Amino acid sequence: MQLSEAASGPVKNPGSIQVIERMISLLDALADSPEPASLKQLAAATELHPSTAHRILAAMSNARFVERQDAGTYQLGIRLLELGAIVKSRINLREVAQPFMQELHEKIGEAINLGSRHDDEIVYLERTSSGRSLVRVVYLVGGRAPLHLTSLGKLFLAADGAQKVRDYAKRTGLPGKTPHSLTTLTALEKELDKVRRHGVAYDDEEAELGLKCVAAPIHDDEGNVVAALSVSAPADRHDPNWADQVRQAADAVSHALGYTRPKK
Repeated sequence: MQLSEAASGPVKNPGSIQVIERMISLLDALADSPEPASLKQLAAATELHPSTAHRILAAMSNARFVERQDAGTYQLGIRLLELGAIVKSRINLREVAQPFMQELHEKIGEAINLGSRHDDEIVYLERTSSGRSLVRVVYLVGGRAPLHLTSLGKLFLAADGAQKVRDYAKRTGLPGKTPHSLTTLTALEKELDKVRRHGVAYDDEEAELGLKCVAAPIHDDEGNVVAALSVSAPADRHDPNWADQVRQAADAVSHALGYTRPKK
């Protein structure tokens, strides 16, 4: 049986669908196995007859989705890595995040921001408008702001080590925008410790008077913080319950990017 035979043919053919389902179950079993797995192990894990598993594995080996070792064991093949690299290269963060941002915006009714780090600043990549009157200074697409003044930026600083945070403070001098801005290393380190413990970051009128924000990180498939989502609203409309909703939306974007949260 050739792999093309498993993937081609009329959709109405239940046999073709069944072969594809079995292929997927074997790939999942190989992914779950930390070491190359034997035919017996794979057949048991997928509840397939050994002869059926062998035929499908042979077809997947020919297509380089699976590699057969000299010892008669199997592991995931290099073709999967090649295809994964293509998928990753075609991912557009803004396009991935937009539906989750819109859904969050519809739930909360306030502006949702997507930002990423560029050197010592946050760059705003996308924004949903709240449709309400709101003075905006930095929360515009293409706008920039120092990392320590924004909820988004604090997430990136929190992901840095202690020395990198000290280096950032030395480079920038921690300039302030409002009386609430964190302008000392001690105050910033204390704030970042809270961010690490709670997994969300806040901007308490630190970038703009009268404006509060809460943000959660977005991770890529390697676990790196590559962006973040935030809700921004006038201080009198800020709701503490938004933190969980923002975190859930950011986690959904991370999952769409291929991130799997480590098991505790």
